[in-house]
Amino acid sequence: MSDGTRLSARVWKPLSDEDLKFPTILEYIPYRKRDGTQVRDALTHPYFSQRGYVCLRVDIRGNGDSEGLLFDEYTEVELQDAEEVISWASKQSWSNGKVGMMGISWGGFNSLQVAARNPKALKAIITLCSTVDRYADDIHYKGGCLLNENLGWGATMLSFSSRPPDPSIVGEGWRKLWLERLNAQPHLSPLWLRHQSRDAYWKHGSVCEDYSKIKAAVLAIGGWGDAYKNAVPALVENVGAKGIIGPWMHKYPHFAVPGPQIGFLQEALRWWDRWLKDINNGAENDPDYRVYVMEGEPPETNYNYRKGYWIKEANWPISKIFTRNYHFNKNKKLEEEIGHKDNLVGYIDSPQDCGLKGGEYCAIWLGPELPGDQRIDDALSLNFETDPICLKEDIVGSPEITLVLSADSPNSQIAVRLCDIFPNGESYRITYGILNLKFREGFEKPLDLPINEKIKVTIKLDHIAYKIPKGNKLRVSLSNAYWPLVWPTNNPAKLTIYEGSLSLPTRKEALSDEWTFPSTDSSAPWKNKEIRKPSNSRKTILDEATGTVTIEIEDDFGSFQDLSHGLVIASKARETWKINPKDPLSAFGKTHWTEERSRDDWSIRTETFSQMKSDNKYFYLESRVEAYEKDKLIFEKDASDKIERIL
Repeated sequence: MSDGTRLSARVWKPLSDEDLKFPTILEYIPYRKRDGTQVRDALTHPYFSQRGYVCLRVDIRGNGDSEGLLFDEYTEVELQDAEEVISWASKQSWSNGKVGMMGISWGGFNSLQVAARNPKALKAIITLCSTVDRYADDIHYKGGCLLNENLGWGATMLSFSSRPPDPSIVGEGWRKLWLERLNAQPHLSPLWLRHQSRDAYWKHGSVCEDYSKIKAAVLAIGGWGDAYKNAVPALVENVGAKGIIGPWMHKYPHFAVPGPQIGFLQEALRWWDRWLKDINNGAENDPDYRVYVMEGEPPETNYNYRKGYWIKEANWPISKIFTRNYHFNKNKKLEEEIGHKDNLVGYIDSPQDCGLKGGEYCAIWLGPELPGDQRIDDALSLNFETDPICLKEDIVGSPEITLVLSADSPNSQIAVRLCDIFPNGESYRITYGILNLKFREGFEKPLDLPINEKIKVTIKLDHIAYKIPKGNKLRVSLSNAYWPLVWPTNNPAKLTIYEGSLSLPTRKEALSDEWTFPSTDSSAPWKNKEIRKPSNSRKTILDEATGTVTIEIEDDFGSFQDLSHGLVIASKARETWKINPKDPLSAFGKTHWTEERSRDDWSIRTETFSQMKSDNKYFYLESRVEAYEKDKLIFEKDASDKIERIL
């Protein structure tokens, strides 16, 4: 880089006896190419290289085998580095001067952000599981509510960035680089918690601030089982992107679950061929929006496959979406016809453990992470439901809930779940939305709720494509707590609901697939030896004496040896979330990550810890990092933060 920092890249080049020029595909993330993303890299990048592309998998500075330090996500330095990498690649002797950028999650975010900077050589991107709004639709403050993923992902990065570079790559200086990294590395959760409204910090990197800055061709991909699906229709509508959403969790679509997977690599190759090789294959004429309609099935916390069918729309948004409007009444019914107008339809005053079946905010580790049977949460909520229905259309789009309500405290958040109710009572969460009611007029300036005064609010639910089975019911469940997805508000208001309605976007029923993707393909899988088998668990524990509810999560990623360079890789993550249903100030979360690496007589281990609690005025965060070389403690660092509760 221009400041002298060296970034480490793995490069795949086409084999050719001719003096040919090739386009470049860049994936640029902090998740460590040697011992972090090696499984998916093996399935993906050689495939493109074998078809005439140079692939670069670059570790962001301060991570993996790159030099430098990482102080936050999506910093100006990170984005400048990306521009330098793109410029460098475009000028190499093997380059045709054109570069594409792709990535999932962090790599999907920075692909969009770099595209908004419009570097000359960047012609196209493929962004997967990303967001256009870093504040209201990311892991921090969805709908202005403080997500517990703010602590969880900060803990993940504390662990990921605590690992050293590989001595076989950087040589004898590995230990010096490691100690520099450990000394400088921040715990990111407190940093994010110091920005509790949508200020300039969050506007940086939010491409929705000015979509017109993006000039590169954009293919946007998401999954209904993932946290990041709303960006896809937003990019289609505002950037002219092509959009694809399947039933998947937070994974690339050629190996994601639940199935069906698609031939993502063939789809991506077609995109790259059109924009990086100028092959007139018609990719620009593909339908704007191709999404998988999931057929209603009973709730499971993990699926291998979802029944359904693919639909396509030449243009999105479309005029042929038909909105069905359902109205709340005092008998707790959802009815399309407006009968007698009720003056009051119910109250919301949920215990703080409402939300235990909400699953993970971002299902990624392949354990029991998806929302389970919602009946336990429905019982703690205000519910309105239809009679058994025969909805002849598919639900496609973003449902909205409009409420007229009053509050007895200036603080409240609201969670809205749209559920599919089966004849045996099972409740499946179709989609949901959350809103901190202090942000009912926008996310930049929080406004206290007026006491006992009627106000009107609208809550947008996440986009979805879903077919409700004949004879099932639709249920809207409202709560003012959603633990452990969302940190509780202090002194949460009891809400009185006077009026309510559901706007349900529907589309003419698809009777079969309207689009067919090629079957999945990939390059050869990562060659490894399994030492310890991965496992995942999620347990809910009730203390009958105190009423306290605890969720314990353990994700053991197993232990494997890389057969190409001998590195042994082992990881384990643990989370604990605890709350008393009667006390929002009892909320507590903690994490513990273990990372181990070894080769021959070299071995290291890091243990990272973080935790959070709050009172009525402050958040209290603590973190600890321990580093071991050959089981000897060589570094330790503790940090604590006290942050005012602005909201």
